[in-house]
Amino acid sequence: MPPAQRAPINGAEKGMATAMDGALAQETVPFPADERRRLAAVRRYQILDTPPDVAFDRIVALAARVFGTPIATVTIVDGDRIWFKAAQGLPEGVSQIDRVPGLCASAILQDVPYVVRDALTDPRTAGNPLVHGELGIRFYAAAPITTRDGYPLGTVNVLDTRPRDVTDDQLATLEDLASVVMDQLEVRLAAIRTVATERELRTRAETLARTLQRTLLPPALPTVPGLEAAAAYHTASIDQVGGDFYDLFPLDDGRWAFFLGDVCGKGAEAAALTSLTRYTLRAAAIYDPDPCTALTNLDAVLKGEYQGSDPRHCTAIFGILHPEPGGAFGVTLASGGHPPALVVRANGDVEPVPTPGGQLIGLLPDPSFTPAATRLTPGDTLLLYTDGLTEARTATGAMLGEEGVVAHLAATAPRGADGLLAEIDKLLNDLGAGVSDDTALLALSVPTRPTAVPVQENR
Repeated sequence: MPPAQRAPINGAEKGMATAMDGALAQETVPFPADERRRLAAVRRYQILDTPPDVAFDRIVALAARVFGTPIATVTIVDGDRIWFKAAQGLPEGVSQIDRVPGLCASAILQDVPYVVRDALTDPRTAGNPLVHGELGIRFYAAAPITTRDGYPLGTVNVLDTRPRDVTDDQLATLEDLASVVMDQLEVRLAAIRTVATERELRTRAETLARTLQRTLLPPALPTVPGLEAAAAYHTASIDQVGGDFYDLFPLDDGRWAFFLGDVCGKGAEAAALTSLTRYTLRAAAIYDPDPCTALTNLDAVLKGEYQGSDPRHCTAIFGILHPEPGGAFGVTLASGGHPPALVVRANGDVEPVPTPGGQLIGLLPDPSFTPAATRLTPGDTLLLYTDGLTEARTATGAMLGEEGVVAHLAATAPRGADGLLAEIDKLLNDLGAGVSDDTALLALSVPTRPTAVPVQENR
């Protein structure tokens, strides 16, 4: 709640300065001994030059009603001015006056109500021209607005054009109203600090989430001889750690394993599940790189770790790259409930790679996984993606879907792994708010002019 820009004192306000404050002073009123600290307290509450507030407006209305006076104000005494947080009975447009020796400056010097019952006979104000002049101000009463650590910020005050007596009950009410103002300032300050703390915590959480997300993904993809590999992670929300993951790593027989998937949930629990899933698939590939076997092992691990009424599941697609003579690569895939991989051919055709029978991992009693195969020749690119892409919505509100992705890639005909991911990144950015979930992308392409690749027999 930042304060508004301070307005200059206008002509009417300068007139009020003379009429309401300076003209009622006969002697120079000293500043508080701890004025520097008092002004620091004023700044601490961040109240100066803020817009009108109905809570303070009600306080001045109540003060005027209790005393039966035509004028009542809530003032904050600044270094060189007196600013009205709320006022009743002042000329329109008056929001502040110069701080000159007078009533408001005097009222903050003591911790009890300051009262001038008849300015004409009171020795503090008897010679003041305003008492004898056109305005004829005769009565003033104020209670200081005091912080818990003893610094007066301003006053709640009432004024009249005729002398008045006040009762102890009225003065007690004025003090209570000043306390209510102080309570309102404390509540407002607490709200400001809460908002600031929430912003700071949000910033820290966003930083932590981004850091945690990076630890769950490979810092960089390895170089695969004869292949271009690229990955991207499109974040839909900076507030939550998503559960999308991918990896690409070598096996010890010249082949390469890769996978991409999405765990259920968001936040820390999803992060823990993502870590478990990623390292389970890596370990499974070391012992048996068959894609169906790797997914079966992951299914068993998830069921072992998350049992009873708190199951956890994920979708994943796991594949093996087999280098072939002439620069091509054979690909074997298996999917567990995951969207099918797409192959963008050198001629621009886009072909899904069906993986029939793929079922959610970690949820069903006896899931089955069926292998699928395809082949990448020079100019072809294999794309794996999570459902943040297919579930994104277009401007009409329709889900993009697999068909929409295929149609978009066929129309744009991106080339190579980097070109393909750049095109999808542009698509997601264009969809804007239609993207409601994170999207992980992994693209593997065979260059048009492949480099020589030593081929080893599979063990």
